[in-house]
Amino acid sequence: MRAIVADPSGELTWQSVPDPVPAPGEVVIKVTAAGVNRADLLQAAGNYPPPPGASDIMGLEVSGTVAALGDGVTQWTEGQEVCALLAGGGYAELVAVPAGQVMPLPDGVPLPHAAALPEVACTVWSNVIMTARLSAPELLLVHGGASGIGTHAIQVARALNCRVAVTAGSRNKLDLCAELGAEITIDYHNDDFVQVVREAGGADVILDIMGAAYLDRNVEALAADGRLVIIGMQGGAKGDLNIGKLLGKRGSVIATALRARPVSGRAGKSEIVSRVVGELWPMVADGLVRPVVGAEYPIDQAQAAHELLESGDVAGKVLLRLDV
Repeated sequence: MRAIVADPSGELTWQSVPDPVPAPGEVVIKVTAAGVNRADLLQAAGNYPPPPGASDIMGLEVSGTVAALGDGVTQWTEGQEVCALLAGGGYAELVAVPAGQVMPLPDGVPLPHAAALPEVACTVWSNVIMTARLSAPELLLVHGGASGIGTHAIQVARALNCRVAVTAGSRNKLDLCAELGAEITIDYHNDDFVQVVREAGGADVILDIMGAAYLDRNVEALAADGRLVIIGMQGGAKGDLNIGKLLGKRGSVIATALRARPVSGRAGKSEIVSRVVGELWPMVADGLVRPVVGAEYPIDQAQAAHELLESGDVAGKVLLRLDV
């Protein structure tokens, strides 16, 4: 098969590699499309190695058709259209994945665009719903509201009758967030998100991709009993936490990651995938949540796709297509 491989300089090329063979409990998927994530950019630059045992090929989510079944797999059939959450390997013609991380296509979503869902759906559902327990009529603050994760989180929160505030860096991105249901849109270049959110009563849950740079201000923006969930470190890894502020709000600071979670067991990927299929997929089928695709490239143009995501000049997900 062929796959995207990064050379030591980070340059991406489309080249021949060995075919994956399904281990017991695994499924091999013939890939139709793969989602591009910031983790892939970090891995290409040599800054985010895959977890032990994972493929060293980039790609954390795909859609496609089941091509082969490992021993013991009974819930999937060859030729079935699916999407899947991966620990790696998605930038390829074929990928092997544990059967518990494979999902049926949500009703109404075209096969290529289903690749835009697994990573954002599992990230948002596991963090905002399963961990932070967002519920109506609470206020969710999403940093990077026009990102893949941000556009998905807005829709999920609105489907649950929650209020949504977002930060983004351009009028076009903020307008998209408003179209998706965000009622408070904050230009982080010109506005103080702490002031705006506190005037709205404070955030009950904050979904944060910035890390250290926003830590103190995020705590200030929390409502009483608020929960700050940190899922990224685009603003640095080390920051000062004012415990006094946190105590005064009875607040929580939670840091989580998805890629290195175990396949099974408590809070494992299979549990998250099962919850997503059972609780979120009906929202997609009802049209309350949809994939937001900002750009699509043939997979041999993965370098250009990475450069677009790195530039920040895209809203929603970037996809690599193998069916063009």
